[in-house]
Amino acid sequence: MSLTATTTLHNEVKMPWLGLGVYKMDEESNEAKESVLSALDLGYRSIDTASFYKNEEGVGEALQETSVPREELFITTKVWNDEQGYEETLNAFENSLSKLGLEYIDLYLIHWPVPGKYKETWKALEKLYKEGKVRAIGVSNFLPHHLDELRKDAEIKPMVNQVEFHPQNSVPELQEYCKNNGIQLEAWSPLARGKYFENAVLQELAKKYDKTAAQIILRWDFQHGVVTIPKSSSKERQAQNADIFDFQLTSEEMGKIDTLNKEKRIGPHPDEFDYNA
Repeated sequence: MSLTATTTLHNEVKMPWLGLGVYKMDEESNEAKESVLSALDLGYRSIDTASFYKNEEGVGEALQETSVPREELFITTKVWNDEQGYEETLNAFENSLSKLGLEYIDLYLIHWPVPGKYKETWKALEKLYKEGKVRAIGVSNFLPHHLDELRKDAEIKPMVNQVEFHPQNSVPELQEYCKNNGIQLEAWSPLARGKYFENAVLQELAKKYDKTAAQIILRWDFQHGVVTIPKSSSKERQAQNADIFDFQLTSEEMGKIDTLNKEKRIGPHPDEFDYNA
């Protein structure tokens, strides 16, 4: 197992288990571009951006410069809240495609479940998928009730649901829902911005396996069958984040980390998000 390891989505598309997230990476300073290039050099093949991040052009510049063949890459972007609706989403997609300099996107996500709009947005994603402009479609920050509502009228079931997921917010109900319905769960902010690396359970396991607390968390994600996209602009940290395939947590150790769940988020709850902001 390595950075080339993939999970197979329900439409048979293969998605890397580990990728690079670029949220808050600056475009003007070339941070996004240089971070993507260093990650690709290390062997990363999955890059996750979004319209909202304002760095799709920087990511695109890196994709134009890399020698990695396009077919080996897995590029994700997302439609933002004020771009949602059927026609609006189709336009937003073309804008993202142009900024990235690509002919197709590997995974296109609805960023948040905007009330009254996400169903029409999904219809646009289905159209893009049927036309071959995206290889897979999915959602982000959707809870079971959002997924149930979406699927009432959907022709195609989401392939992926990207949510805030880490040991203090491990959403067991959502994990079970996605597993039972063939939807791949993906973690954003998997390291919770390092807010609890000093936790005794994580430190104990880090010492046992000669790893960092971050590596323990990322391995826990992997063993839970959760795709993860840790953000780092440091090549050294990117390499550390990728070094999780040479050890295995026991079921007892997985359970210990599971007990850290407090439903404690660092981002907004999807049902409490200010969709009018």
